Amino acid sequence: MKRLLFPLFCLSTPLLPAVAESSAPQTEAQAESTAPAAAASPSEDAKDAEAAAVRKAVAQLTPQKGEVTLHDGLARIALPEGFHYLNPDDSRKVLVDFWGNPPETAEDVLGMIIQAPESLFTPEGWGVIITFSDDGHVDDADAEKIDYAKLLKEMKADTAKSSKERVKDGYDSIELVGWAEPPHYDRAEHKIYWAKELSFGDNKENTLNYCIRILGRRGVLQLNTVAPISSLTEVRGHSADLLKSVDFTEGNRYADFNSATDRVAEYGIAALVAGGIAGKMGLFKTLVAILIAAKKFVVVGALALFGFVSKLFRRKSE
Repeated sequence: MKRLLFPLFCLSTPLLPAVAESSAPQTEAQAESTAPAAAASPSEDAKDAEAAAVRKAVAQLTPQKGEVTLHDGLARIALPEGFHYLNPDDSRKVLVDFWGNPPETAEDVLGMIIQAPESLFTPEGWGVIITFSDDGHVDDADAEKIDYAKLLKEMKADTAKSSKERVKDGYDSIELVGWAEPPHYDRAEHKIYWAKELSFGDNKENTLNYCIRILGRRGVLQLNTVAPISSLTEVRGHSADLLKSVDFTEGNRYADFNSATDRVAEYGIAALVAGGIAGKMGLFKTLVAILIAAKKFVVVGALALFGFVSKLFRRKSE
């Protein structure tokens, strides 16, 4: 599926400078002097209109700095300098209204971590989507025994099968190209991170899906960054900072697990990693806001001005 962005601004009538009436023919010099002004005005108007729409969208957000508590005290984020947090309502505005994703993608989102709000509307901007899976306490006993090269082959095969079904249903194909960052598990902190490189249809640039998982007493805190693969170095650096700054609160941590009362998840670390493509945590959830990578935005309140952005899961026939 091609995620096409229609022209940002269209003027049906060029803006021409006023010229005094004269019966004499216009000289070449006079003609040349009027041409640049005629061509420049629509471009300047487009930039001004786009900037105004971005300011209007940013004004609707209430970014927070410093320390933030998630989901009624489940976890806490000590935001590094230069980062902001968007609450669930603001995150929904970004994912659905601004970036044109289906509403379902924002249902379970606990918030987003972003840089400056204005960066949300730039090609190089990105956001970290935060969710929580309450499937139970994940046993990490298999963490050091996992053959990630073998796991990658299995994930590629599963993705290829999923891709065939997607194509049958009229969606673009998907390919797992490989690890952009192999999985790393910190047993002391009970945190794991990895990154996948994905290819969708005939998109010219591949997509980066950078994943952080923090294991807790009753489930897993999930942080997903989706960006162009060219942003890997930047996202990797920021993810290292975020890895240190996000954790469960006391009573919800991995060490607080009570085997007598708490549920154990039906999967381990390997399935946690593999599940990002086609498993229970799913293609739809994990790849939320692939438009983040494409950076083709719909600015709320300005749809008529800026055109329409095709949705990630829209069928080709539509």
